[in-house]
Amino acid sequence: MYWPSTALHTRTYPTLTKSVAAKAVVVGGGMSGIASAYKLASAGLETVLIERGTIAGGSTSANTGMLQYCSDMMLSELKERIGSGPAERYYKSCLAAIRHIEELAELIPRDVQFRRRSSLYYASTEQHVPKLKKEYEALRECGFDVEYWTADDIALHFPFRKPAALVTHGDAELNPLRFVLGLADEAVKAGLRIYEGTDLAGYERLGVGKRRHRLFTKNGVTLDADYVVYAVGYEPKEVKGRLMKANLNRSYVMVTKQQTKPFGWHERFLVWETARPYLYMRTTVDGRIIAGGLDEEKDEPDHNKARRERKRRELTDRLSAMFPDASTAVDFEWNATFGESADSLPLIGEDPETPGIYYNLGYGGNGTVCCMMGAQIISDMIQGHAEHPLPFIGIRDLVAKPAHSPSGVLH
Repeated sequence: MYWPSTALHTRTYPTLTKSVAAKAVVVGGGMSGIASAYKLASAGLETVLIERGTIAGGSTSANTGMLQYCSDMMLSELKERIGSGPAERYYKSCLAAIRHIEELAELIPRDVQFRRRSSLYYASTEQHVPKLKKEYEALRECGFDVEYWTADDIALHFPFRKPAALVTHGDAELNPLRFVLGLADEAVKAGLRIYEGTDLAGYERLGVGKRRHRLFTKNGVTLDADYVVYAVGYEPKEVKGRLMKANLNRSYVMVTKQQTKPFGWHERFLVWETARPYLYMRTTVDGRIIAGGLDEEKDEPDHNKARRERKRRELTDRLSAMFPDASTAVDFEWNATFGESADSLPLIGEDPETPGIYYNLGYGGNGTVCCMMGAQIISDMIQGHAEHPLPFIGIRDLVAKPAHSPSGVLH
């Protein structure tokens, strides 16, 4: 994978070998876990984070670092699914989360390669133009900074033509590995205790009224806390199948060698399309191109070399067709499993049946943005703030109205 080659340094943390107690325990050391732990620790709560492997050792390095407020499900479609108010709040929450990531990136001493970018969302076929126009109107009515480009507009700025496109402003790109490692350092400065190589084996509720929680690790020690935040990417085993069922898919990514000549990429826009599964592309600070997509309905990474080579050729062929002057020589390639919910929304908030248990599970294509949104919301909920800085509808707002979710799950 590409991002580990850019890491400036890696820091190791001890394994938990004796029982501890804290105000909050965060389970998971990826993007969602580190973001959640940072928010809690910086708010003054005694916080412990446990990770069964190493910090940023899982999906963080498979993340392509595209930060977009637009979801895999268009705003116009999401309004029809969950209502205009919640859909608009979700999109605006994503936009606010990108601003918050930018603020945190500025606090981290190392360059985490956060760069503001606009996005080109193009119609894959002529048949997709009407829904793209509908989406343009929906975004504009909600006050988002968006432009509608015709085929001529696209050809004027890029070396390819597509039937139409939306250009959204307010997005960004990031080196996710550098960001997570840097934010972990800042969280430790704020008082966070991190333990790597510490895997969960069980859980029970403690005390009068069962308001306190005890986690058991596989090496026989315990963690007691008032609050537990599961930030493990997808649904934790303890509630498997009870809250929601994710659709697990496999996605492919390749990273080119550094480009040595101009190739006509206007302002380094993030690029993606309306087709499903979709192709997406971005550039990097050191002059490479990342292209990904070609998703398959498989729940395990692809270990077959011949299939991986075919997918890589598909990606390079798509890249070459759109940017003929770009080099398609590949330095890095990987594939990984990711989860999507039925309505493309994350699962964020307090377990409706178990007070004090929280989830920050960033499903879907813009998981990094959702992880940061969830970290802020959960921190506010634990601290008892009446309103969230991010205008998002949380799990407790929908628990009494499950009909808003077509899959019958809580978001």
